[in-house]
Amino acid sequence: MAFKNAVVLTGGIATGKSSVAKIFASLGYVIIDADTIAHEILNVQQHAITEIFGKRFVVSGTVDRKALGALVFADSAKRKKLEALLHPLIRQEIERRAKEEEQHRKPYLVDIPLFFESGQYPIEKTVVVYATEQQQLERLVSREGYGKEEALARIQAQMSIEQKRTLGQYVIDNSGTLTQLQQECERVKKEIEDESH
Repeated sequence: MAFKNAVVLTGGIATGKSSVAKIFASLGYVIIDADTIAHEILNVQQHAITEIFGKRFVVSGTVDRKALGALVFADSAKRKKLEALLHPLIRQEIERRAKEEEQHRKPYLVDIPLFFESGQYPIEKTVVVYATEQQQLERLVSREGYGKEEALARIQAQMSIEQKRTLGQYVIDNSGTLTQLQQECERVKKEIEDESH
C-alpha cells in the first residue's frame, strides 16, 4: 500500500504547518511537502501555464506564483483549470516519494494543505495544525503583507479551521508560544509512534 505509514500534516492557511514540519524534521521525520512539489511542477509546466493563463504569468523562466495565486483565488473557474493541470502530477510525485519512504517501515509526514478539501489521498492518519481564524488573519496580514480583505478571501477559500479540527485524528494547537508548539509536536509524535507499534 502506497501510504501505509503516512501521516498527513494539514491545517489552514497561516496556522503554522511549516513550523510544525520543521519541528518534526528536527525530531527525525521525513516530510513530503505537497507545496514544494507543486512549485517544482509549476515551473516545469510553465508552457502550459502560458497557454492557459497567458504570458504575463511567466517572468524570466519562472511562474509568477503571487500573480497566478491572486488570479485563481479570485476566479474559481480558473482555479479549477489550474488544479486540473497540477493535481494529477502532484499526486503522482507524492506517491513516488511515499513508496520510497514505505521501505523504512516507520511513520513520515505528507504535508497536504488541502487534504480534506481535495479528498484525493487514501491516508487515514491526520495531524491538523490549529490556530484561531483571528490568528490566521493577523499572521497573513503581518507576515505575508496581504490586505485584510485578500487575507480573509484566502482563509475563506478553504474549509474552516474549526471544521478541520474536528476531522483530524491528532490536533496540534498552535495558538500559543513556540515552546508550547514544540511540546505539542512532541506529544503528537509520541502518540503516533505509540499507535504504530
